[in-house]
Amino acid sequence: MPLFSKRKNNTDSKDKQNTEEKNHEQQQERERPVLISASLTKNIAEMKKEVGSSADVIIREIKIGEQDRVRLAVIYIAGLVDNNTLHESLIEPLVESPSIQNPHAIQQILEKTLPLGGVKANGNWDKLFSELMLGNALVFADGSEEALICSTQGGEQRSIQEPSTQVSFRGPRQGFTESLQTNISMIRRYIKNPNVWVEKMKIGSVTHTDVALMYIHGICEEKVLKEVRSRLKKIDIDSILESGYIEQLIEDETFTTFPTMYHTERPDVVAGNLLEGRFAIVVDGTPFVLIAPALFVQFFQSVEDYYSRFDIATSIRILRVLVFFISLVAPAVYVAATTFHQEMIPTQLLVVIAAQREIVPFPAVVEALTMEVAFEILREAGVRLPRVVGSAVSIVGALVIGQAAVQAGIVSPAMVIIVALTAIASFATPAFAMAISARLIRFIFIIASAVMGFYGLILGIIVMFVHLCSLRSFGVPYMSPLAPFSSQGVKDTLFRVPWWADEKRPESITKKDKVRQSKHQRPVPDASRGMVNKEMEEGDKDDT
Repeated sequence: MPLFSKRKNNTDSKDKQNTEEKNHEQQQERERPVLISASLTKNIAEMKKEVGSSADVIIREIKIGEQDRVRLAVIYIAGLVDNNTLHESLIEPLVESPSIQNPHAIQQILEKTLPLGGVKANGNWDKLFSELMLGNALVFADGSEEALICSTQGGEQRSIQEPSTQVSFRGPRQGFTESLQTNISMIRRYIKNPNVWVEKMKIGSVTHTDVALMYIHGICEEKVLKEVRSRLKKIDIDSILESGYIEQLIEDETFTTFPTMYHTERPDVVAGNLLEGRFAIVVDGTPFVLIAPALFVQFFQSVEDYYSRFDIATSIRILRVLVFFISLVAPAVYVAATTFHQEMIPTQLLVVIAAQREIVPFPAVVEALTMEVAFEILREAGVRLPRVVGSAVSIVGALVIGQAAVQAGIVSPAMVIIVALTAIASFATPAFAMAISARLIRFIFIIASAVMGFYGLILGIIVMFVHLCSLRSFGVPYMSPLAPFSSQGVKDTLFRVPWWADEKRPESITKKDKVRQSKHQRPVPDASRGMVNKEMEEGDKDDT
């Protein structure tokens, strides 16, 4: 009893200490004035108090007007501003403006002096600090209770390059960058329509990360937008460093290996999904944009499917789904067949496998798990190493370890072939998030097959499909348009119909503005053939 009381007292004291620290922080926040002062000296002192001894915060005091009577202070953060814009469009016009006078200096500068497009006045400290951290310059004037926010954002940024995670042989070669505004403008270049709406917000009590919600007004469902706004507003966290933070905080189902939000580096993919009625979440500081609602079949579709002929795209999609299930069940099928169901293996093949396993001291399940774990280690090592060395380590390591394991009698050659086939099949899945989920489920299927044979494998597959059918992505069934079935939505799932036959948007995504193109878009070869040269008949040759 005394021990319990002691622990309780320690807990109470810690809670009391945390409460006192929180109250102290709130009191410090209250000490900062809400509005700026008319005294330039006090404003500079308040700025220095807030930013501390930060060397990159530049406070430049200048005097302008007749006989240098007007005192100004230009405050900016080095590295976040465009130096050319700062000096040519802000500081030089201020220095060369002799007509500025107190006490209306800020208003005169705003209306007559600065050639910058984005200039506005504000007197709230919170707003001013927020704009300063975004890379905008602040102009304070002695005697004025407002400061100017000047659009000078710039600094070094990564240029637009080809996306590294979604390479295509046909289509645009540009990918997103880490700049929020650049990414939004890239999407707008594809959809030149005023109905593309962007809602911006800041998330993260410390980082104040800019997040943009993009959708097409009139196509995206309003109830879906209402739900995503609600989930974004509920986020209360100190930092958002990547879009993966938001994905895990707003997704429908947290305890699942399957991704319920799609992420991409390609602006054409985002534009195509917006046109189907989905929304996109763009986060400042990352090139990966989130798209929802996401469907299971969406993760087996590649962007070049829509740039190729429908028959080629259909055959490749079917191949992707087949190899995905091969990567899921291939090791489990081998374990079940060699452990419980030898009668299902052809006699000659069974003799070969038995001869190979004669010197192997471990059961098939240990073989499978050992090789799978070894290959996962090699794959992870190849990813973390430098790109020049990583691919060589993965290939050479797999060959050396596989050959050495066979010669040592630890695993059989058949198991090496099965694991290699599984690894190659997993690379065919376009979406990396779906490929990772297959890698995890594969181990579950191996263990189920080792315990119950094919009965355990079939039970595991049934449980997986039941789980898939129970998932939702912002209220949309994850397995739609297959379950529940939709005759219109199925036109762009495992197979793709020609563009002229895909007249409506997916019914499972949106019920608004269903028609995307008019009817009778199918080309007529006979009519076009006669338009080429009416005088020439088929089989004639041109003498010229």
